[in-house]
Amino acid sequence: MILGVESSCDDTGLALWDGRKGQFLYEKTSSQIDLHADYGGVVPQLAAREHLRNFPLLLEDLMQHVDPSQITGIAVTCGPGLAGSLALGIAFAESLGLILHREVVGIHHLRGHILSSFMDRDPRERRFQMDNFPHLSLLVSGGNTILSELDADFNVRVLAETMDDAAGEAMDKGAKLLGLKYPGGPEIERFAASGNEKRFRFPQAFTGDGEMAFSFSGLKTSLRYMLEKLNDEDRCGQFSDICASYQFAVVDILARKMEQNLKRGNFKSVGLSGGVANNRQLRMRVQELGVKYGIHCYLPQPKYTGDNASMIAFAAGVDGRHTLKEIDFYPRWSLEGRDRKG
Repeated sequence: MILGVESSCDDTGLALWDGRKGQFLYEKTSSQIDLHADYGGVVPQLAAREHLRNFPLLLEDLMQHVDPSQITGIAVTCGPGLAGSLALGIAFAESLGLILHREVVGIHHLRGHILSSFMDRDPRERRFQMDNFPHLSLLVSGGNTILSELDADFNVRVLAETMDDAAGEAMDKGAKLLGLKYPGGPEIERFAASGNEKRFRFPQAFTGDGEMAFSFSGLKTSLRYMLEKLNDEDRCGQFSDICASYQFAVVDILARKMEQNLKRGNFKSVGLSGGVANNRQLRMRVQELGVKYGIHCYLPQPKYTGDNASMIAFAAGVDGRHTLKEIDFYPRWSLEGRDRKG
């Protein structure tokens, strides 16, 4: 019975996972989107303040649903993320651990995202491991774009990552240029649904088979230059096409890099995780790759694509070898486990 604690950025979360039954007894996330919307992005000081306010409220709610004495262990996000937000989550988890006399372990936030693809299964099962590993994982969010290989022991090998902006960051920045509200990714997707994705051509970086990296800063710059050349009438009349073409440029390069690795590797499954994993076009492209190469495709439920405590509790339950016993916060902790202090 593992209590997950998440506060890496602006979402405060608690979740209780019953490892014996493989189900969650409690899951709740307090979002700060409305608070940060006026600033066009997350303000670290405000995020930390809200975590301080939200954790006691979530704990009170948890106690109305389950008996805290049922908790056998506590898992908390230790990085990467915002230093102040991580520190508050750790302080909360360690305080609760002292009160309940329970062990507290640290979890890598990005590992939690990767494993969220399997949260309706138990990846420790022998049959599951034989049929699905090595696994090709694409983690896409506002802060990360990482393509990696996951083996049956949950060791991660990074295959490609962004050199500058993350895919979600590119979507949010593009939306800001278009005058859309934060968070921008869902807004671009909403307008793109009625647009022509082939109407405009935006640049894509590192398209070659041997170029294992992502870059999205040029995409955002290209959008800015294009908008500067359009008058108000053309911009309004072609708005949906612009959104669709911009979204296509992001999704297409992500799918292209996945396919390049599928061609050269012996992967038995493919998966998607992170906030951008909620994008319907991207989910469809990854599913198509699974069908094309005859391998399993694992997509997290939409409620698990963003930051959440459920993936932290789940990661601790199925991947105990990669937990931290000496708790500290590591804002720039690499996915492969190196350079915790960054």
